[in-house]
Amino acid sequence: MKFILTIYILLFGFIVNAQTFSRDDTLRGSITPERSWWDLKYYELRLAVNLDAQQVAGSTTIFYDVLHEAQKMQIDLQKPLEVERILQDGQELDFKRDGNAFFVDLIKPQKIGKKESIQIFFSGKPRTAKNAPWDGGFSWSKDKNGNHFVATSCQGLGASAWWACKDHAYDEPDSMLISVTVPKDYTDISNGRLRKITENTDNTHTFDWFVSNPINNYGVNVNIAKYVNFNEVYEGEKGKLDINYYVLPENLEKAKIQFQQTPKMLKAFEHWFGAYPFYEDGFKLVEVPYLGMEHQSSVTYGNKYKNGYLGRDLSGTGWGLKWDFIIVHESGHEWFANNITYKDAADMWIHESFTNYSEGLFTEYYFGKEAGATYMRGLRATIRNDKPIIGIYNVNQEGSSDMYNKGGNMLHTIRQVIGDDEKWRSILRGLNQTFYHKTVESKEIENYMSQKAGIDLSKIFDQYLRTTQIPVFSYKIKDKKMCYRWENCVPNFDMPIQVNIDGVDKKLGATTTWQTINTNKIKQVKIAEDYYVSSSMVE
Repeated sequence: MKFILTIYILLFGFIVNAQTFSRDDTLRGSITPERSWWDLKYYELRLAVNLDAQQVAGSTTIFYDVLHEAQKMQIDLQKPLEVERILQDGQELDFKRDGNAFFVDLIKPQKIGKKESIQIFFSGKPRTAKNAPWDGGFSWSKDKNGNHFVATSCQGLGASAWWACKDHAYDEPDSMLISVTVPKDYTDISNGRLRKITENTDNTHTFDWFVSNPINNYGVNVNIAKYVNFNEVYEGEKGKLDINYYVLPENLEKAKIQFQQTPKMLKAFEHWFGAYPFYEDGFKLVEVPYLGMEHQSSVTYGNKYKNGYLGRDLSGTGWGLKWDFIIVHESGHEWFANNITYKDAADMWIHESFTNYSEGLFTEYYFGKEAGATYMRGLRATIRNDKPIIGIYNVNQEGSSDMYNKGGNMLHTIRQVIGDDEKWRSILRGLNQTFYHKTVESKEIENYMSQKAGIDLSKIFDQYLRTTQIPVFSYKIKDKKMCYRWENCVPNFDMPIQVNIDGVDKKLGATTTWQTINTNKIKQVKIAEDYYVSSSMVE
C-alpha cells in the first residue's frame, strides 16, 4: 500500500502548490527512528565491478556508535540491487525490505556508548544513469577504442543507487575505505589517496582508496577506464597539495593544457574561501563520460576540454568563456557541498548558490571586480522564479533550480548590503572555518552571516529563498521630496539599497513603509544594478 503525504505550505501569504510524496520519499528523506539511534563513524566499502555484464557485487561494513538503545536499523539500497545477507559479529540477521529501505532486526543488545559494526552484502545490476549527473547511477560507456569507460554519479538519486549505506546527508562517516576490483587492464579512481593495489588470481586487481576526512554519501565515486595519469604539486595555504589528473590516453595532450586552470582555481578559491578543505586526501580531476560532478577530492570532468559550459557562456557576457566551467564550478563545491554539507536536500541552496557565486568570484579574482559582477548579472536572464529555492523538508525534495543563478545573485546582493568587501570575504572564509567538515541547516548559515555582517539579513533570506517574489523598489517624486518603499515582498522586509539620484550615489534605508527624503527637483533615479531587485515609479 502506498503511503501518501500531502503537504500544503502557507508561506507569507502565498500558497505553494500541494505535492504528494511516497513512503519511499519519507524513508529516504527523514531521520527515521531506525536511523537516529546510531551515529555513523566509518565505512568500509568493497565492490567488484563486472564491466561486461554491467553488474556489481560487494559489501559495506558500517562502524557506528550507539546513541540510545534500539534493536532495529535502517539500511538503504535501491532497486534493482538486492541485499544478500547481513551479519553482526558473525551472526546472520533477519531483515525486511520496504521499497528502497531495509529494516534489520538486531540480535545483539545495542548498549549506549558502545562501538559496533554491521556488514551488508549486496549484488545485482545497479541503475543505469539516464542523464548523468542529473538523473544518475552508473554510466556504462566506451572510449573511442571500444574500451570500457565507466563512472558513477548520484547526487539527487542517492548513493544507495549503487551501494548499501545510511543514505541521508545528516550523518557522515569520519573516514572511509573504498576498495574496488576491476579487470587487470583497467584502473579505478575513487576518493582520497591510493593505499595499495592488490593483484588477484582471477585476472583482476583491487584498488584500495582511503578517505581520511568526513565525506557525504553522494560524494563517493567509482571511475573505471584505461586511464593515464599526470600530476603536480600546488603550494597552498596549508602547504603542499598533491594534484593528480586521470584522463583517457587520447586526451592527454589536451588535458595538459586545459587542466592548467586547476591551480588557478585553487588560488582564487583559497583567497575567497580559505584553505582547500581536504589537503590530507589530495585533489584529483578525473575524466568521465558525462559532464562532471563534485565528488570530494575526486572531481569528475567531462566538459570536452573547452572553456565555458561545453563551449557556451551561461552568462551571455563573454566572461564565462575565459575559463572552464566544470573545473571552476565543480571544484567550488569542495568548499560548499563537501566541506559544508546540507543536512536535508531542501537546503541544497547551501551547495549551489554559493558555488554559483564562486564562478563570479573566480572571474573577479582574475579579471577584476566589474567583470565578476557583470558575469553574475548576466546569469539573471535564466532565473525562472517558478517556486521557492528551499524545498520541502524530510522527503528528499530539493527546491527550484533557481538555487543556482538566483541564489548566486542573492549572495551578490547581500554583498552590496554589507558594503565592505573585506568583511564579505571574511564571512565566506569564516563559514568554511566555523562549519568545517560539518553538516548544516539553512538557518545556521543564515544566522552566521547576519551575526558576522552585523546586519539582520533574515528577511532578505526569507524573500529570496522562501518566496518567488522579487522585491520592487517603488518611489514617487513630488516637489522636492522623494518617497520610497519596498513592495512585492515579505512582511517587514528591510533592505538598504544603493540608488543614483541625478548622478549622486545614495544608500537608502528602505522598508515596506513609505520613507521620505528632501532633495532638489529630481530628473533621474537609477537603482544600483548589482542588487537583484526591480523598481517602479508610481504617481
